[in-house]
Amino acid sequence: MSIQITTAFVEQYSANVMHLSQQKGSRLRAAVSVESVTGKNAFFEQIGSVAARKRPSRHADTPQMDTPHARRRVSLVDYDWADLIDNEDRVRMLIDPTSPYAQAAAFAMGRAIDEAIVEAADGTAYTGVDGSTATSYDSANTIDVQVGSGSPAADVGLNVAKLRAAKEVLDANEVNPDESRFIILNAKQLKNLLAETEITSSDYNVVKALVQGEVNTFMGFNFIRTELIGTDANADHKVLYFAQSGIKLAVGSNPTARISERADKNHATQVFYSMSIGATRMEEKQVGYIECDPS
Repeated sequence: MSIQITTAFVEQYSANVMHLSQQKGSRLRAAVSVESVTGKNAFFEQIGSVAARKRPSRHADTPQMDTPHARRRVSLVDYDWADLIDNEDRVRMLIDPTSPYAQAAAFAMGRAIDEAIVEAADGTAYTGVDGSTATSYDSANTIDVQVGSGSPAADVGLNVAKLRAAKEVLDANEVNPDESRFIILNAKQLKNLLAETEITSSDYNVVKALVQGEVNTFMGFNFIRTELIGTDANADHKVLYFAQSGIKLAVGSNPTARISERADKNHATQVFYSMSIGATRMEEKQVGYIECDPS
């Protein structure tokens, strides 16, 4: 059982349970394409673009066009979580910890989903008939840390120039403009964006509303804040940008809770959670990240 459970004993004179500061569940699941799958590996088919041929003459032979066909593999990963509550602990406590433990487990599962999505954004994707061909992230989609810094060039945080550059990448790649686009950033880079736009009032009012939670869109992007984004080799924050279909979340089993008695543990109550998920980048053209100075 959790060795920290004694902090909730009666001697603490409190009947309340407070979850400490944490991201409570998944914030990114709704931002990506989600599909239920069966099996250890799932494959998703892809059709590439083709060009039309100019007919060379009247009554010419019908052309045979080779339509590009590809597929992506997603491998499911199993997650679990469990903790025990002894019957003796219930006697010493003013609350039943079963429900709060289950809630804490649900929070953890949601964060694990987001971590899988963040990792898949610029991680290795697997393609080919059997999904054995490794496909790397396209570094051409990375927005340099010095974009918008002026002269002399310097490393800077998130700014409007970098957002424009990210939009240009997606537009130049002919990513469907009608599809939802997302920026995944942390609190530091949201602050940097607000500070940078103070000199341009037309942008400042929108970004201020974004920071205050009054709006969540700017320059065609939906903004989602999480502290789970990674850093690159230079310790710069990797602010992700992508179109919704650019990342796939495959769900073999949604987070499932089981609360049961364990006879082998002196009939203690076990709170158990499990899920089976996987994530992959579906197309290199639709996913990139913005290098942002963390200072």
